[in-house]
Amino acid sequence: MDQAILSAVSNEKNLKQIAEGKTKLIFAVEGQSDVVLVRSKNRLTAFNAVRSNEIEGKGAIANATTCNIFNYLQTLGIKSHFVGAVNECDFVAAKCEMVPIEWVARRVATGSFLKRNPGVKEGYTFSSPKIETFFKDDANDDPQWSDEQIISAKFSYNGCTIGVREVQMMKKQTDVIFRLLEKAWHEQDCALIDMKIEFGVTPSGDIVLADVIDNDSWRVWPRGDKRLQLDKQFYRDLDKVTDEALTQLKGNYQKVADITKKFTTDPKTRVVIIMGSASDMSFADKIAAQAKKLGLIAVKRVCSAHKTTDDALRIVPEYESDYFPTVFVAIAGRSNGLGPVVASNTTLPVINAPPAGADWAAQDLWSSLRMPSGVGCSTVMGADEAGLAAAKLLSQHDHMVFGRILAQQLNNRIGILKADSVAEKESLQ
Repeated sequence: MDQAILSAVSNEKNLKQIAEGKTKLIFAVEGQSDVVLVRSKNRLTAFNAVRSNEIEGKGAIANATTCNIFNYLQTLGIKSHFVGAVNECDFVAAKCEMVPIEWVARRVATGSFLKRNPGVKEGYTFSSPKIETFFKDDANDDPQWSDEQIISAKFSYNGCTIGVREVQMMKKQTDVIFRLLEKAWHEQDCALIDMKIEFGVTPSGDIVLADVIDNDSWRVWPRGDKRLQLDKQFYRDLDKVTDEALTQLKGNYQKVADITKKFTTDPKTRVVIIMGSASDMSFADKIAAQAKKLGLIAVKRVCSAHKTTDDALRIVPEYESDYFPTVFVAIAGRSNGLGPVVASNTTLPVINAPPAGADWAAQDLWSSLRMPSGVGCSTVMGADEAGLAAAKLLSQHDHMVFGRILAQQLNNRIGILKADSVAEKESLQ
């Protein structure tokens, strides 16, 4: 975080409250017009605040969970309003105008969904996350809205009118964010059942994930067992709120904060890039850069299948013996013997990535495509594509790699929707 912002928000005299929700306060920061400070309260509510309790330390726990989640998502490449944590109860966010819609993603049918959809049995699993939207209106219990209602409302914030593209953009972001968090929870042997999020519009007109994501935002069932639920549903289900129940609830919330801190991890997968010649180093560097961007450890080696066959056969077992999830990428031009030699002597995936140039490219490519039987290596053209292909092969071994690929696909989609909007506006001028 910028030191000037951190200094400003650390002085209470610079803060002016501009909004208050059930569980948080929003402050403007003197001298910092582009950011706000978000403070979590110790208050816990349910049933539109009909049930309410103060729990000492709840605000710090909620803030820790929110910061853990935003750090995880931003590491993967998801854009949000989050700037950084300040202290145990506060974080700094980009100043946004909020879209008054709650976006809900469900993997399992439970709770209010069953009431609104009689006949659906609890536990019904959606193959793709079920996305629903609700207009934020406490007086009317946040009614469910259709896409058409959102579009017809013609919401406009910071110069961005919420139309068909914007609804599709937020819907896709909700789907991806749910899947990223679902994957992280799965790594901790917990099932993410459903989740709600909100979006805001930045001064530049970008729609980004905003508000907070804490233990009030989802249902989480350890080992997929509803009886072990760690979320706010425990509080809703209480017949009577007792001190003992609130102590247990606070323990659940702390457990969630501790678990979500583990979501962001160091690389757990590896790509080994073997070059047939040092002259291929620049091509190997590009593959390594893409692999690292997607969260892989990248190792570069040089050996020739034709000239130093024994070295090639010695290198392969070095990366099998530690059982660290690994993909080999073989870079060899002209007659590619490297890829098939490596592939024939390992059970690990091997990708041929020929550095095809203008001369003899069409002829050289055939030596990577026409493999002998029983070899089983693939061929990918282009350094970035080779790095991406390696990452996809390893994504099921590392939720961070999985997440970076999914976030990259999302950002590509958003970029296309934005370009389409610009092109349409220009054609109407």
